[in-house]
Amino acid sequence: MSEVLNADTGNQYRQYTPDFADYWDDLVGWETRLAREGAFYNRLLKAHGAQDVLDIAAGTGVNAVSLAKAGFRVTAADGSENMVAKTRENAKRYGVQLADTKVADWLSLDKLLGSERFDAVVCLGNSFTHLFDHEDRRTALRAIYRVLRPGGMLIIDQRNYDSMLDQGYSSKHAYCYTGDGVDVGPVELTRKLAKFEYVFADGARFQLNMYPLRQDYLSHLLEDAGFVNVERYGDLQRPYARDDVDFVQQLAFRPA
Repeated sequence: MSEVLNADTGNQYRQYTPDFADYWDDLVGWETRLAREGAFYNRLLKAHGAQDVLDIAAGTGVNAVSLAKAGFRVTAADGSENMVAKTRENAKRYGVQLADTKVADWLSLDKLLGSERFDAVVCLGNSFTHLFDHEDRRTALRAIYRVLRPGGMLIIDQRNYDSMLDQGYSSKHAYCYTGDGVDVGPVELTRKLAKFEYVFADGARFQLNMYPLRQDYLSHLLEDAGFVNVERYGDLQRPYARDDVDFVQQLAFRPA
């Protein structure tokens, strides 16, 4: 089976077909990912005193389930109905109760969920790079800002596109996407498009289009939206070597 998607950068949610959603857990590698990343995000959110957490890129639910198991009240949202359905399945499978699950477009997040509802918002798994338009990014971040309570925290995780664009693609395959038997890499990489291909052990093949966001640009967007005290981690650590990490995590805060 093979599904190759065209570079339709305006319909990011439709890239996640039912077939691709079924394979997504194989790519994520739940147990390995939770062992390496779960404690990091749990620690950050607990240190911040968060209780109500919104996961706006839930995917098949790996982070939402991890956070719920750690005691947070988690609302899991995603733009893809197929992914939200898998999140519900996996929450049941792992025996956790999510506060809510929603199909949500980031551009109107506050209209759907209301203002000042959450102590923290997480956008993990390289998801924010699905937005290709500068103004859409600004709109999305302002909507995220509004759903946060004063003093609330936002965490955005993305691939290290700086290194990818400047030095070429490489990956330790140790963070975010840790599944065995999955070959992942870019088939097209330009300043405006990172087209990644995912080839699974049974030969299934899918592609996703993403925008290669640079680290400094994202920090600027966060500050432009009103966030303050932007911090960065590389592969869950700091300080980090800017060109020697696979993923970059940025933390930002709505002023108290």
